[in-house]
Amino acid sequence: MSKVLALALVAFAISCDRSITVNVPDTKSPTAPSTPVVTSKIEYRVTGNANSVKIRFSNEQDGLVQLTTTLPFFSSFSTKEDSLFVSLEVTPVSYSTLVDFPFLSAQIYVNGNLFREATASTFLLATITVNGNWRR
Repeated sequence: MSKVLALALVAFAISCDRSITVNVPDTKSPTAPSTPVVTSKIEYRVTGNANSVKIRFSNEQDGLVQLTTTLPFFSSFSTKEDSLFVSLEVTPVSYSTLVDFPFLSAQIYVNGNLFREATASTFLLATITVNGNWRR
């Protein structure tokens, strides 16, 4: 009888053998996923038929830039910022006496897309300004 009892206990022990798997976290600290650095290109464009213009604009490297130049005028810079205040101010100095229809255009482009624009079509040498808070 003891052999039968011993055999029954062995059979019971074999049928109850179940292993439990425990997931243990790594001892390494979790790292945040890295976000790629994205640069944006800001472009200032001034076109028209004025003889010369006074221009004021800002960029990250030089701050406020003021100059007098002929048209067309283009300037650009790249930024890694997620938001940025951009401004462009243009004042015509003079128009040729041969010009019948004066025209002046100031544009700000971000990544090739028009962000802000202003135009003037008067001989009054009025200043045009475009600005705004650009956000990615």
